[in-house]
Amino acid sequence: MHIGNLDFPVPVFLAPMAGVTDTAYRILAREMGCSLVYSEMVSDKGINYRNSHTLEMLHTERRERPLAMQLFGAEPESVARAAAYVENLGCADIIDFNMGCPAPKVVKNGEGSALMLDPDRAFRVLQALRAAVSLPVTVKMRKGWDETRVNVIELAKLAEQAGMDAIAVHGRTREQFYSGRADWKIIARVKQAVHIPVIANGDIRTCKDLADIFRETHCDAVMIGRAAQGNPWIFRRFREFLMTGSEAGEPTIEERASVILRHLDMLLACKGDYIGPREMRKHATWYTKGLPHGAELREQFNRAEKRADFVEILRRMQDTAIEALS
Repeated sequence: MHIGNLDFPVPVFLAPMAGVTDTAYRILAREMGCSLVYSEMVSDKGINYRNSHTLEMLHTERRERPLAMQLFGAEPESVARAAAYVENLGCADIIDFNMGCPAPKVVKNGEGSALMLDPDRAFRVLQALRAAVSLPVTVKMRKGWDETRVNVIELAKLAEQAGMDAIAVHGRTREQFYSGRADWKIIARVKQAVHIPVIANGDIRTCKDLADIFRETHCDAVMIGRAAQGNPWIFRRFREFLMTGSEAGEPTIEERASVILRHLDMLLACKGDYIGPREMRKHATWYTKGLPHGAELREQFNRAEKRADFVEILRRMQDTAIEALS
């Protein structure tokens, strides 16, 4: 599968997720075999006003490349200017544009999935973005705003006309947020309607799901979102399945503990001793979801304030697992 001049023999990507896909998690995903990682969405206005927090989000490392930097906005000139700044920084290999975020604070400004309600404006934004950079440019969108306004096929055709190199489609409407089942049939219809690569997103959790969505939609690649939270091993599993047809087993307790600590150490290095542990709390609860005494672990992680707290919780977790086997 190709996006511009980039080749992805194993077309399994990490979806952009706010508060999740920062540098630390992107590195872990790449190490587990993820072919392409996406940044958290970054505000065009934050870039153009040189907001310090926003500019920090543009920092990337060689270990996480290739990487798609996802921008959001609603004004053609502003989006184009921000994209040109990102390209000049040399921090990304692809510029992606967000037309799928359902968050109220985003859509109230006409951004994210709200742009699907205004196809003319969306087209002008994508045209301006394409003209501003030489990097490959992609766009992520949803099925539509709600079931009465399902217009992803129209928007996909406009995206192709605007010069996008690929389109990612989340098979839910904005009004669904993340509830219900993703509509893979609409993704298949998008694939039939355009000639550029289509990336399928939504409800891809198992190797069976992976095989089914490729068969049902004829998509060129898949994008893994919530199923990757606390589960970077999904990329190793999917990569092995696509390359050999076999399914890798679940990570051991020891491997989970080791990756949690490594993730924490990267957060500490990137975000400091105060923010790092607090951001790690949610990740740790995802990493240990479904394990025995999960509710107790979740409570303990949510009180952790320093590295030593995580080390002690993980030590007790491993001791409990050993006792259960003896």
